[in-house]
Amino acid sequence: MPQTPGDWRYESGIARFGTGGNTLFAMACNRAAGTVTLLRTGSAASPVPMSVITTSIARAMTAQPVPSGQPQLQAALPANDALLDAMAFSRGRFAIDVNGLQSLYLPAWPEVGRVIEDCRK
Repeated sequence: MPQTPGDWRYESGIARFGTGGNTLFAMACNRAAGTVTLLRTGSAASPVPMSVITTSIARAMTAQPVPSGQPQLQAALPANDALLDAMAFSRGRFAIDVNGLQSLYLPAWPEVGRVIEDCRK
């Protein structure tokens, strides 16, 4: 599939992907908890299936609705989870598929690895 239009940008422990000021997907480090949270813009009334597909790993998980602010769905992973490495080192791109939302095909640019490494320090 072709790459989803947009670019990565990194700021203060968060890598965001989107166009202009519109974020489609983000990865946020919670250093105190030792986790990286995957955030997909969109809404759902209850938890929904989320899949992350890389060249080496495909994993299904559950995305929880974020209770306040911009409509988002989130899934947290331990900062040392191998899936995060697979996202950073995927050949070309990785996919984020959330039930009920358009699939995203995101480039494995340095911002992905940076948020992961920042969280592992």
